[in-house]
Parts: sequence; structure tokens; C-alpha cells
Amino acid sequence: MNGLAIFLALFFAGQGSPAHSGMTRTALATVEKDFDGRLTRVNTPDSFDLLGPTRGVYLEGYGVVFSAEVNLVVTPNLSPFHQQFTKAEIERWHERKLQRLPLLKQNMRAMLAASAASLENLPPSEQVVVAVTLFRYAWEDSSGVPSQIVMQAERQKLLGNATRESAIHTVEF
Repeated sequence: MNGLAIFLALFFAGQGSPAHSGMTRTALATVEKDFDGRLTRVNTPDSFDLLGPTRGVYLEGYGVVFSAEVNLVVTPNLSPFHQQFTKAEIERWHERKLQRLPLLKQNMRAMLAASAASLENLPPSEQVVVAVTLFRYAWEDSSGVPSQIVMQAERQKLLGNATRESAIHTVEF
């Protein structure tokens, strides 16, 4: 009788908490490096300016969240020889940023799909989220350029080619 009681106690003790998903820091680090590579090797005359490495975190029961901060264009610094930017330079950088926004969004969607495929231990019903904060200087014209873009979708929907685009929820701040 004591053996049965011990067996039942162990059985029901294991039922109270959900099984860990098996997500590892190593798996997240691999995706972080992939994101960094995608952002710095964009097929344009100049890459995005990645301001620090991408960071990922797994939230059990919710999913994975990856965040990065980028400047859409590399902006020269002021110097004793170039002490202020002209209005034409500021307008040109703004226009380039507006032109590069679709490319960033395209890369973010590709990052969502790639991470859903590579994070095999992420439960299918959990979320994959990519958040990119867009750096800007105080003197910049920020019209039309969001300060942050967040894209998310369920992993299982990202894995299905037919449902991928319609499953991605995008919010711009």
C-alpha cells in the first residue's frame, strides 16, 4: 500500500507543472547571430547600422522575443571640419531612411520565418517576436519613420508558407 501511495504522489506531483519547452540559451544565441548578420549584410550600397547585438529571451508559455536597435542609414559625425549639417544633407538622410524602411520590414519578416524554423524546441502555439528600435538623432526629421517596429506570429503559422504573411501582426510606434 505504501508503494502505491508513493507512486501516486510522484505521479500527481509531476502533473501540476507544465513540461519545460527545452529552449536553450545556445539556440537563442544562434538566432541572435543570424539576425545580426541579416541586418549588417543587406544587399544595398550600405548596410543598416546595428547599434549593439540582437538580444533574445524565452518567456515560457509565451514564446521568444528578439530585440535590436538599428540606424537605417550610417550618418557621419560632426567634426571641427564639418560642424553642422546642411538642410539638404538632413533631407537626403531622411529620404534614404524612408526608402530603407520596406527593406528593414522585409528582413524582419524573413527573420521571423527563419527563427520559427530553427527553434525546434519552441512549442508550435507559442509566439516569435522581433522588435527593432530605430535610432535617430534629435536634429533629424522623423516624419514617416517609426521609432519602433514589432512583428509577431505563432510559430506554427510561420512554418506554413500559405499562412505566414497573414499570420504576422505588425505594430509601429
